[in-house]
Amino acid sequence: MKLENLPKTTARKNKRLGLGHGSGRGKTAGRGTKGQKARGKIPISFEGGAISLIKRLPFRRGKGRNKVFRKNPIVVNVKNLNVLKKGDIVDIKMLVKNRIVDEKDAKVYGVKILGDGDVNVALTVKLPVSKGAEKKIVKAGGKVEI
Repeated sequence: MKLENLPKTTARKNKRLGLGHGSGRGKTAGRGTKGQKARGKIPISFEGGAISLIKRLPFRRGKGRNKVFRKNPIVVNVKNLNVLKKGDIVDIKMLVKNRIVDEKDAKVYGVKILGDGDVNVALTVKLPVSKGAEKKIVKAGGKVEI
């Protein structure tokens, strides 16, 4: 074995703390001296004895308090359906196959068809549809099944 052929090591070992005075990391083990942080574990949210931020904020009561967690459906406009063939059944699988929507997102959020633009192809739609979109699909010779 030669020195120039040794494997390169990039991982550093953890500091070994509290191994006595001779180790150079004994006694206080890198924690400084005294104080709450030197003695025990305290939560990150601890603010020195003051009332925590969470408790200082007001309650959110009533309707619509969880809007952040609501999942709105993916919007597909009627004009995007002109890519499909006459007589096709429009569902999530068909939209994914034609790369109109992403498969993962469609399964999580769902899909809704809205009435922006015009449709020239007679299609059978098996998805939630707005009233305007429904009129345009029926006018083009298609139908909407719920």
